[in-house]
Amino acid sequence: MSRRVIIIVLDSVGIGEMPDAGDYGDQGSHTLGNIARLRGGLHLPFLEKLGLGNIDFITGVSAQPVPEGSFGKMSERSLGKDTTSGHWEMAGVILESALPTFPRGFPKEFIERYESAIGRKVIGNKVASGTEIIQRLGEEHVQTGKPIVYTSADSVFQVAAHENVIPLSELMRICQIAREMLTDELQVGRVIARPFLGEVGQFYRTSNRHDFALEPPRKILLEYVQERGLEVCAVGKIYDIYAGRGISDYVTTKGNMEGVDKTLEYMTKVKSGLIMANLVDFDMLYGHRNDVEGYARALEAFDERLPEIYAVLCPEDILIITADHGCDPTLPGTDHTREYVPLLVYGPTLKKGVDLGVRSSFADLGATVVEYLQTESISEGKSFLSMI
Repeated sequence: MSRRVIIIVLDSVGIGEMPDAGDYGDQGSHTLGNIARLRGGLHLPFLEKLGLGNIDFITGVSAQPVPEGSFGKMSERSLGKDTTSGHWEMAGVILESALPTFPRGFPKEFIERYESAIGRKVIGNKVASGTEIIQRLGEEHVQTGKPIVYTSADSVFQVAAHENVIPLSELMRICQIAREMLTDELQVGRVIARPFLGEVGQFYRTSNRHDFALEPPRKILLEYVQERGLEVCAVGKIYDIYAGRGISDYVTTKGNMEGVDKTLEYMTKVKSGLIMANLVDFDMLYGHRNDVEGYARALEAFDERLPEIYAVLCPEDILIITADHGCDPTLPGTDHTREYVPLLVYGPTLKKGVDLGVRSSFADLGATVVEYLQTESISEGKSFLSMI
Protein backbone atom coordinates (compact mmCIF):
# COMPACT_ATOMS: atom_id res chain seq x y z
CA MET A 1 0.00 0.00 0.00
CA SER A 2 1.42 3.40 -1.01
CA ARG A 3 -0.86 5.54 1.13
CA ARG A 4 0.90 8.08 3.29
CA VAL A 5 -0.19 10.72 5.83
CA ILE A 6 1.95 13.69 6.82
CA ILE A 7 0.88 15.51 10.00
CA ILE A 8 2.54 18.83 10.83
CA VAL A 9 1.73 20.16 14.31
CA LEU A 10 2.32 23.90 14.57
CA ASP A 11 2.96 23.90 18.31
CA SER A 12 0.60 26.37 20.07
CA VAL A 13 -0.97 27.91 16.94
CA GLY A 14 -4.49 28.20 18.35
CA ILE A 15 -7.44 29.75 16.50
CA GLY A 16 -9.77 31.12 19.15
CA GLU A 17 -10.95 30.50 22.68
CA MET A 18 -12.97 27.40 23.43
CA PRO A 19 -16.28 27.76 25.32
CA ASP A 20 -14.62 26.74 28.59
CA ALA A 21 -11.62 29.08 28.17
CA GLY A 22 -12.85 31.13 31.12
CA ASP A 23 -12.30 28.16 33.41
CA TYR A 24 -8.62 28.41 32.54
CA GLY A 25 -8.36 32.20 32.71
CA ASP A 26 -8.01 32.38 28.94
CA GLN A 27 -10.90 34.65 27.95
CA GLY A 28 -10.16 36.52 24.75
CA SER A 29 -7.44 34.16 23.61
CA HIS A 30 -6.99 33.78 19.85
CA THR A 31 -3.36 33.12 19.02
CA LEU A 32 -3.63 33.61 15.26
CA GLY A 33 -6.29 36.31 15.32
CA ASN A 34 -4.72 38.46 18.02
CA ILE A 35 -1.23 38.26 16.52
CA ALA A 36 -2.63 39.30 13.13
CA ARG A 37 -4.65 42.14 14.66
CA LEU A 38 -1.74 43.63 16.63
CA ARG A 39 0.66 43.07 13.77
CA GLY A 40 -1.63 44.78 11.27
CA GLY A 41 -2.00 41.55 9.29
CA LEU A 42 -0.25 38.29 8.54
CA HIS A 43 1.12 37.39 5.10
CA LEU A 44 0.37 33.66 4.73
CA PRO A 45 -0.52 33.18 1.06
CA PHE A 46 -0.13 29.40 0.95
CA LEU A 47 -2.01 28.71 4.18
CA GLU A 48 -4.61 31.16 2.88
CA LYS A 49 -5.04 29.10 -0.29
CA LEU A 50 -5.51 25.98 1.84
CA GLY A 51 -8.39 27.65 3.66
CA LEU A 52 -6.92 29.12 6.85
CA GLY A 53 -8.94 32.32 6.44
CA ASN A 54 -12.11 30.26 5.97
CA ILE A 55 -11.84 28.89 9.51
CA ASP A 56 -12.03 32.23 11.31
CA PHE A 57 -11.27 35.90 10.74
CA ILE A 58 -7.53 36.58 10.64
CA THR A 59 -6.37 40.02 9.53
CA GLY A 60 -4.52 39.74 6.22
CA VAL A 61 -5.64 36.15 5.56
CA SER A 62 -8.66 36.13 3.26
CA ALA A 63 -11.37 33.51 3.05
CA GLN A 64 -11.21 31.74 -0.32
CA PRO A 65 -14.26 31.06 -2.52
CA VAL A 66 -12.96 27.52 -3.08
CA PRO A 67 -9.88 26.73 -0.96
CA GLU A 68 -7.40 24.19 -2.28
CA GLY A 69 -7.72 22.22 0.94
CA SER A 70 -10.43 21.28 3.38
CA PHE A 71 -10.71 23.32 6.55
CA GLY A 72 -12.18 23.33 10.04
CA LYS A 73 -11.15 23.52 13.66
CA MET A 74 -10.93 20.98 16.46
CA SER A 75 -12.06 21.13 20.11
CA GLU A 76 -10.02 19.48 22.82
CA ARG A 77 -12.13 17.08 24.86
CA SER A 78 -9.38 16.33 27.34
CA LEU A 79 -9.12 18.62 30.32
CA GLY A 80 -6.05 20.82 30.17
CA LYS A 81 -4.17 22.77 27.56
CA ASP A 82 -0.73 21.27 27.28
CA THR A 83 1.43 19.45 24.78
CA THR A 84 0.86 16.00 26.23
CA SER A 85 -2.94 16.12 26.37
CA GLY A 86 -3.17 17.67 22.90
CA HIS A 87 -0.92 15.16 21.17
CA TRP A 88 -2.34 12.19 23.07
CA GLU A 89 -5.86 13.17 22.05
CA MET A 90 -4.84 13.31 18.38
CA ALA A 91 -3.58 9.76 18.86
CA GLY A 92 -6.83 8.56 20.42
CA VAL A 93 -6.26 9.01 24.16
CA ILE A 94 -8.65 11.42 25.87
CA LEU A 95 -7.87 12.40 29.46
CA GLU A 96 -10.90 12.63 31.73
CA SER A 97 -8.91 14.44 34.39
CA ALA A 98 -6.18 16.97 33.79
CA LEU A 99 -2.58 16.04 34.44
CA PRO A 100 -1.45 17.66 37.71
CA THR A 101 0.11 21.10 37.83
CA PHE A 102 1.98 22.75 40.69
CA PRO A 103 1.37 26.50 40.81
CA ARG A 104 3.13 26.70 44.22
CA GLY A 105 5.97 24.38 43.33
CA PHE A 106 6.37 20.74 44.25
CA PRO A 107 5.74 19.53 47.82
CA LYS A 108 8.67 20.05 50.20
CA GLU A 109 8.62 16.36 51.15
CA PHE A 110 9.02 15.32 47.52
CA ILE A 111 11.86 17.76 46.89
CA GLU A 112 13.70 16.42 49.92
CA ARG A 113 13.30 12.84 48.70
CA TYR A 114 14.42 13.89 45.23
CA GLU A 115 17.54 15.64 46.59
CA SER A 116 18.42 12.51 48.51
CA ALA A 117 17.94 10.34 45.40
CA ILE A 118 20.16 12.46 43.14
CA GLY A 119 22.76 13.35 45.78
CA ARG A 120 22.39 17.10 45.24
CA LYS A 121 20.44 19.95 46.74
CA VAL A 122 18.27 21.87 44.27
CA ILE A 123 17.26 25.52 43.94
CA GLY A 124 14.15 27.15 42.54
CA ASN A 125 11.09 24.90 42.86
CA LYS A 126 8.67 27.51 41.59
CA VAL A 127 6.63 28.46 38.55
CA ALA A 128 8.85 30.38 36.16
CA SER A 129 9.77 31.10 32.58
CA GLY A 130 12.70 28.92 31.60
CA THR A 131 14.62 31.77 29.99
CA GLU A 132 14.01 34.03 32.99
CA ILE A 133 14.89 31.57 35.75
CA ILE A 134 18.32 30.71 34.34
CA GLN A 135 19.20 34.42 34.34
CA ARG A 136 17.95 34.79 37.92
CA LEU A 137 19.38 31.59 39.42
CA GLY A 138 22.08 30.67 36.91
CA GLU A 139 24.93 32.29 38.83
CA GLU A 140 24.01 30.47 42.06
CA HIS A 141 23.74 27.23 40.10
CA VAL A 142 27.19 27.68 38.57
CA GLN A 143 28.73 28.49 41.95
CA THR A 144 27.04 25.65 43.88
CA GLY A 145 26.31 22.95 41.30
CA LYS A 146 22.70 22.81 42.50
CA PRO A 147 20.31 22.07 39.58
CA ILE A 148 17.43 24.51 39.03
CA VAL A 149 14.02 22.89 39.42
CA TYR A 150 10.96 24.73 38.15
CA THR A 151 7.55 24.20 36.61
CA SER A 152 4.92 26.16 34.66
CA ALA A 153 1.18 26.19 34.09
CA ASP A 154 1.74 22.91 32.24
CA SER A 155 2.11 19.50 33.85
CA VAL A 156 5.91 19.55 33.87
CA PHE A 157 8.89 19.08 36.18
CA GLN A 158 11.83 20.91 34.59
CA VAL A 159 15.48 20.71 35.53
CA ALA A 160 17.88 23.33 34.20
CA ALA A 161 21.65 22.96 34.42
CA HIS A 162 24.70 24.50 32.79
CA GLU A 163 26.34 21.93 30.53
CA ASN A 164 29.79 22.76 31.95
CA VAL A 165 28.58 22.35 35.53
CA ILE A 166 26.36 19.29 35.24
CA PRO A 167 27.25 17.27 32.13
CA LEU A 168 24.41 16.24 29.85
CA SER A 169 24.69 12.60 30.84
CA GLU A 170 24.28 13.52 34.51
CA LEU A 171 21.39 15.88 33.76
CA MET A 172 19.62 13.10 31.90
CA ARG A 173 20.23 10.72 34.81
CA ILE A 174 18.71 13.03 37.40
CA CYS A 175 15.75 13.74 35.12
CA GLN A 176 15.15 10.01 34.67
CA ILE A 177 15.15 9.66 38.46
CA ALA A 178 12.52 12.41 38.68
CA ARG A 179 10.43 10.62 36.06
CA GLU A 180 10.49 7.42 38.09
CA MET A 181 9.67 9.22 41.36
CA LEU A 182 6.78 11.36 40.08
CA THR A 183 3.91 8.92 40.52
CA ASP A 184 0.26 8.96 41.61
CA GLU A 185 -0.88 12.52 42.39
CA LEU A 186 2.55 13.84 41.33
CA GLN A 187 2.49 12.10 37.95
CA VAL A 188 3.27 15.02 35.63
CA GLY A 189 3.00 14.70 31.87
CA ARG A 190 6.66 15.46 31.23
CA VAL A 191 9.98 15.77 33.00
CA ILE A 192 12.12 18.08 30.88
CA ALA A 193 15.90 18.40 30.90
CA ARG A 194 16.75 22.04 30.15
CA PRO A 195 20.52 22.41 29.58
CA PHE A 196 22.03 25.86 29.07
CA LEU A 197 25.37 27.55 28.40
CA GLY A 198 26.86 31.04 28.60
CA GLU A 199 28.13 33.42 31.23
CA VAL A 200 26.42 35.32 34.04
CA GLY A 201 23.91 37.72 32.53
CA GLN A 202 24.08 35.95 29.16
CA PHE A 203 22.92 32.42 29.82
CA TYR A 204 21.08 30.75 26.95
CA ARG A 205 19.29 27.42 26.57
CA THR A 206 20.82 24.90 24.19
CA SER A 207 19.09 22.53 21.79
CA ASN A 208 20.03 19.50 23.92
CA ARG A 209 16.66 19.53 25.69
CA HIS A 210 15.09 16.14 26.30
CA ASP A 211 11.55 15.27 27.43
CA PHE A 212 10.87 12.25 29.62
CA ALA A 213 7.19 11.76 28.88
CA LEU A 214 4.56 9.86 30.76
CA GLU A 215 3.62 6.66 28.93
CA PRO A 216 0.22 6.90 27.23
CA PRO A 217 -2.26 4.73 29.16
CA ARG A 218 -3.64 2.98 26.06
CA LYS A 219 -2.54 1.96 22.59
CA ILE A 220 -2.12 5.01 20.37
CA LEU A 221 -2.51 5.90 16.71
CA LEU A 222 1.18 5.41 15.98
CA GLU A 223 1.12 1.84 17.27
CA TYR A 224 -1.90 0.93 15.14
CA VAL A 225 -0.10 2.23 12.05
CA GLN A 226 3.12 0.40 12.91
CA GLU A 227 1.25 -2.86 13.55
CA ARG A 228 -0.15 -2.57 10.02
CA GLY A 229 3.44 -2.99 8.83
CA LEU A 230 3.80 0.67 7.87
CA GLU A 231 6.56 3.07 8.79
CA VAL A 232 6.01 5.74 11.44
CA CYS A 233 8.56 8.56 11.37
CA ALA A 234 8.72 11.30 13.98
CA VAL A 235 10.24 14.78 13.66
CA GLY A 236 11.07 17.10 16.56
CA LYS A 237 9.71 16.27 20.01
CA ILE A 238 7.13 13.74 18.74
CA TYR A 239 9.29 10.83 19.91
CA ASP A 240 9.52 12.28 23.42
CA ILE A 241 5.81 13.16 23.66
CA TYR A 242 4.75 9.60 22.87
CA ALA A 243 7.59 8.02 24.89
CA GLY A 244 8.81 6.37 21.68
CA ARG A 245 5.65 4.26 21.33
CA GLY A 246 4.88 3.07 17.80
CA ILE A 247 7.76 4.96 16.17
CA SER A 248 9.97 3.30 13.56
CA ASP A 249 12.44 6.13 13.08
CA TYR A 250 12.85 9.60 14.52
CA VAL A 251 14.98 12.71 14.43
CA THR A 252 15.26 15.60 16.87
CA THR A 253 15.50 19.15 15.56
CA LYS A 254 16.95 22.53 16.54
CA GLY A 255 14.14 24.70 15.21
CA ASN A 256 11.18 25.02 12.88
CA MET A 257 13.17 25.21 9.68
CA GLU A 258 15.17 22.10 10.50
CA GLY A 259 11.86 20.46 11.35
CA VAL A 260 10.61 21.24 7.84
CA ASP A 261 13.91 20.02 6.37
CA LYS A 262 13.70 16.69 8.19
CA THR A 263 10.05 16.26 7.24
CA LEU A 264 10.99 16.77 3.59
CA GLU A 265 13.79 14.20 3.94
CA TYR A 266 11.37 11.60 5.27
CA MET A 267 8.93 12.44 2.48
CA THR A 268 11.57 11.65 -0.12
CA LYS A 269 12.50 8.33 1.54
CA VAL A 270 9.35 6.90 3.13
CA LYS A 271 6.80 5.71 0.61
CA SER A 272 3.94 4.64 2.89
CA GLY A 273 2.81 5.11 6.46
CA LEU A 274 2.84 8.12 8.78
CA ILE A 275 5.20 11.07 9.12
CA MET A 276 4.46 13.30 12.10
CA ALA A 277 6.31 16.51 12.92
CA ASN A 278 6.12 19.06 15.72
CA LEU A 279 7.41 22.57 15.03
CA VAL A 280 8.07 23.88 18.53
CA ASP A 281 9.48 27.37 17.95
CA PHE A 282 6.04 29.00 17.84
CA ASP A 283 5.47 27.93 21.43
CA MET A 284 8.93 27.81 22.96
CA LEU A 285 10.52 30.90 21.45
CA TYR A 286 7.57 33.21 20.88
CA GLY A 287 4.34 32.23 22.63
CA HIS A 288 5.84 31.77 26.08
CA ARG A 289 7.91 34.93 25.64
CA ASN A 290 5.02 37.14 24.50
CA ASP A 291 6.93 37.88 21.30
CA VAL A 292 4.19 38.85 18.86
CA GLU A 293 6.50 39.92 16.04
CA GLY A 294 8.70 36.84 16.39
CA TYR A 295 5.62 34.60 16.31
CA ALA A 296 4.32 36.37 13.21
CA ARG A 297 7.63 36.03 11.41
CA ALA A 298 7.81 32.34 12.30
CA LEU A 299 4.34 31.78 10.84
CA GLU A 300 5.34 33.54 7.64
CA ALA A 301 8.60 31.58 7.45
CA PHE A 302 6.67 28.31 7.70
CA ASP A 303 4.21 29.46 5.05
CA GLU A 304 7.11 30.13 2.66
CA ARG A 305 8.19 26.47 2.96
CA LEU A 306 4.81 24.99 2.01
CA PRO A 307 5.54 24.92 -1.74
CA GLU A 308 8.51 22.65 -1.02
CA ILE A 309 6.19 20.27 0.84
CA TYR A 310 3.62 20.34 -1.98
CA ALA A 311 6.39 19.54 -4.48
CA VAL A 312 7.15 16.15 -2.92
CA LEU A 313 3.56 15.07 -2.22
CA CYS A 314 2.55 11.87 -3.97
CA PRO A 315 -0.92 11.39 -5.51
CA GLU A 316 -2.13 9.25 -2.57
CA ASP A 317 -0.78 11.53 0.17
CA ILE A 318 -2.80 13.37 2.79
CA LEU A 319 -1.20 16.44 4.39
CA ILE A 320 -2.72 17.59 7.69
CA ILE A 321 -1.69 20.87 9.35
CA THR A 322 -2.93 21.47 12.87
CA ALA A 323 -1.85 22.46 16.41
CA ASP A 324 -1.95 21.02 19.93
CA HIS A 325 -3.19 24.02 21.98
CA GLY A 326 -2.85 27.81 21.97
CA CYS A 327 -0.22 30.13 23.46
CA ASP A 328 -1.49 33.62 22.74
CA PRO A 329 1.50 35.99 23.08
CA THR A 330 -0.78 39.02 23.25
CA LEU A 331 -2.27 38.08 26.63
CA PRO A 332 -0.66 39.20 29.90
CA GLY A 333 0.51 35.73 31.00
CA THR A 334 3.03 33.40 29.38
CA ASP A 335 1.06 30.17 29.65
CA HIS A 336 -0.69 28.00 27.07
CA THR A 337 -4.24 29.03 26.20
CA ARG A 338 -7.37 26.88 25.95
CA GLU A 339 -8.19 27.28 22.25
CA TYR A 340 -9.56 25.51 19.24
CA VAL A 341 -6.83 24.38 16.84
CA PRO A 342 -6.91 24.78 13.06
CA LEU A 343 -7.47 21.79 10.81
CA LEU A 344 -6.22 22.04 7.23
CA VAL A 345 -6.27 18.93 5.05
CA TYR A 346 -4.85 18.69 1.56
CA GLY A 347 -4.07 15.95 -0.95
CA PRO A 348 -3.54 15.98 -4.72
CA THR A 349 -6.56 13.70 -5.24
CA LEU A 350 -8.76 14.91 -2.36
CA LYS A 351 -11.81 17.12 -2.63
CA LYS A 352 -11.22 20.86 -2.38
CA GLY A 353 -12.98 23.39 -0.21
CA VAL A 354 -14.78 21.01 2.14
CA ASP A 355 -15.89 22.68 5.37
CA LEU A 356 -15.05 20.12 8.06
CA GLY A 357 -16.80 22.23 10.70
CA VAL A 358 -15.98 22.21 14.39
CA ARG A 359 -14.72 18.75 15.27
CA SER A 360 -15.71 17.58 18.74
CA SER A 361 -12.29 16.12 19.50
CA PHE A 362 -8.68 16.16 18.34
CA ALA A 363 -9.17 12.38 18.10
CA ASP A 364 -11.12 12.92 14.86
CA LEU A 365 -7.73 13.44 13.24
CA GLY A 366 -6.45 10.07 14.46
CA ALA A 367 -9.67 8.31 13.48
CA THR A 368 -9.31 9.69 9.96
CA VAL A 369 -5.69 8.58 9.69
CA VAL A 370 -6.35 5.00 10.76
CA GLU A 371 -9.30 4.70 8.39
CA TYR A 372 -7.21 5.97 5.49
CA LEU A 373 -4.25 3.71 6.31
CA GLN A 374 -6.64 0.78 6.87
CA THR A 375 -5.45 -0.09 10.36
CA GLU A 376 -7.42 -1.22 13.37
CA SER A 377 -9.65 1.63 14.61
CA ILE A 378 -8.62 3.79 17.54
CA SER A 379 -11.01 3.93 20.49
CA GLU A 380 -11.96 7.61 20.18
CA GLY A 381 -12.85 10.11 17.48
CA LYS A 382 -15.03 10.30 14.38
CA SER A 383 -13.32 10.09 11.01
CA PHE A 384 -13.96 12.80 8.42
CA LEU A 385 -12.44 10.74 5.61
CA SER A 386 -15.78 10.28 3.83
CA MET A 387 -16.12 14.06 3.59
CA ILE A 388 -12.87 14.57 1.70
